[in-house]
Amino acid sequence: MSPQPVVDIRGLHVRFGEVEAVAGIDLQAYAGQATALLGRNGAGKSTTMRVLAGLVPPTAGTVEVDGLDIGRHTLAVKQMTGYCPDVGGLVPRATPWEHLQLSAKLRRLDSWEDRARDLLERFELGGVAHRITGGFSHGMGRRLSVVLAALHEPRLLLLDEPFDGVDPIGVEATMDVIADARARGACTMVSTHLRELAIQACGEVLVLRGGSRVATVGAAEMAGEEGARAYRALLD
Repeated sequence: MSPQPVVDIRGLHVRFGEVEAVAGIDLQAYAGQATALLGRNGAGKSTTMRVLAGLVPPTAGTVEVDGLDIGRHTLAVKQMTGYCPDVGGLVPRATPWEHLQLSAKLRRLDSWEDRARDLLERFELGGVAHRITGGFSHGMGRRLSVVLAALHEPRLLLLDEPFDGVDPIGVEATMDVIADARARGACTMVSTHLRELAIQACGEVLVLRGGSRVATVGAAEMAGEEGARAYRALLD
């Protein structure tokens, strides 16, 4: 018997006025696996992630997380999800530690401090844990957003453009978070426009173009020069 997907999207459409950001995507993602949404800006990656995070309602189609319809069980889905948004999400006058304290309080976490410290150190944010985030670089903000998404070890980990503007240490730490999530059986989805990092982080790649899925391939098929040529052909 085939395993049931943690994420099951069928016929997803999302419209903002006259603009169709997502045009009929089907997508399944599974426990213990990492799936990449790969494509250029405007391909529908972030909108799809925002739907899964419960921030944007579908215009049409069905979206289920762990068997729960996201429209009817939005709070339950949010509780099992960790979400790193593509932009924003941080309070400029709050410190990283205050962000983590609030997240732990909202999720009623016990004994979260050791994990929080470990994540901050892994992302080289331990030294700025009590500095307000308003002065952070874009890359530092990205790293903190991944830490916040991963803190509670969610069933579904959504990382939207986690590598954007991030230095090699941050990239490596993010890869470790993805590997940890896979090892404990979580479902991970990573959206990015960076092909090489997508195939390094994930086992399966969904290529999006113009709000539609144009291919689903194994990460190995996207590797090297041959993979680069195949990817460019899918986007043309």
